[in-house]
Amino acid sequence: MKILYYDCFSGISGDMNLSALVDIGVDKEYLLKELLKLNFNNYKIEISKDIRKGIYGTKVNVFSSKSNDCKQRTDNRENDKEFKYFYKYRNLKDIENMINSSTLKENVKKNALKIFKRLVDAEAKIHGKSLENVNIHEIGSVDSIIYIVGAAICLDYLKIDKVKSSTIEVGSGFVECEHGMFPVPLPATAEILKNAQISSKVSFEATNLIGAGILANYADEFTDEKSFKITKIGYGIGHENVDNIPNILRVFVGEEVGNKEDDYLTDEVLVMECNIDDMNPEFYEYVIELLFDQGALDVYMIPIIMKKQRPAVKLNVLCKIEQENNIKDIILTNTTTLGFRKYKVNRSILKRGMDKVDTKYGEITVKSAYYRGNKIKSKPEYEECKKAALENNIPISEVYKEVFSKIK
Repeated sequence: MKILYYDCFSGISGDMNLSALVDIGVDKEYLLKELLKLNFNNYKIEISKDIRKGIYGTKVNVFSSKSNDCKQRTDNRENDKEFKYFYKYRNLKDIENMINSSTLKENVKKNALKIFKRLVDAEAKIHGKSLENVNIHEIGSVDSIIYIVGAAICLDYLKIDKVKSSTIEVGSGFVECEHGMFPVPLPATAEILKNAQISSKVSFEATNLIGAGILANYADEFTDEKSFKITKIGYGIGHENVDNIPNILRVFVGEEVGNKEDDYLTDEVLVMECNIDDMNPEFYEYVIELLFDQGALDVYMIPIIMKKQRPAVKLNVLCKIEQENNIKDIILTNTTTLGFRKYKVNRSILKRGMDKVDTKYGEITVKSAYYRGNKIKSKPEYEECKKAALENNIPISEVYKEVFSKIK
């Protein structure tokens, strides 16, 4: 299985992503030729080599053809016609018309539009507006359109089976936006990165809305474990030049490591467990949610009998080894236990894939498992089916039935 792994130790942005994908092997002439299909010609793309902290990579910049330095002309923006063109306000309908009227591949169109829809959904939620009334400001600018559509072109070109991402460095501090000074990550960026593992070790906006949207659309899994055979490495150079960390997005292409005979994956994980006989049972749901939020792979409880015949529960947590400290903190501070046991175990798991299925109730994610190269089971995501059932006022079984009818 061909893997693309995003190593986001210094975050991700639209330009860093496009730079890294070109660096790892996307033919730049092919990319430029495909982008021309947008019939969107008032821009210039500059692809060059650059270096950060001694690391050599690719840097992609997009400029308005009217000015090679348009983005940096921030004085007197209200009267700067070139700036207004570059940052022309567009809504989702404008973007949809532009992409749908192009001659891009259908798969490229579909993924580019999904990214834009995800970004607009986040903006609408943050600002309390309907999708139709959201002017997407810099999301609809010339460079943002190129970075998003370019990402879809590159991922289609690479023919990747599965995309993974590391913990995402989002940065810290404040940035000036149209509505004032906003904290990093920006509210819409944070909204998009729900369920992703993030960190904030640098003092600038390391991950922007475009980068977050690309990852949210493509990443099947967020993990710091690099369990694959590396075949290619690419480096996308960012715009920041700070002292403590190279502003670079590193990407790997590789083959997922597994048991060649049985076609499953193996890894080493940690089991942490403790016995509890004096805690309010109402608290268990809260603790379990905290554990999953911190990256637990599985959490379960087993009824046991302790000393003096007291009924009790053994709390078991399965997690990645690097998550030990986070899990430990939750167990010790949110339960009544005075300690815990831990031990490493070897795990064998089927290869998995995530697909999106279009149904009459909306798009539903389906998780599939593979064995010896064949798909052997599929399961819709429960929360998405539940949401669709509530929105359409139908039994959840009807949603499941509709999804399974669409699964090949």
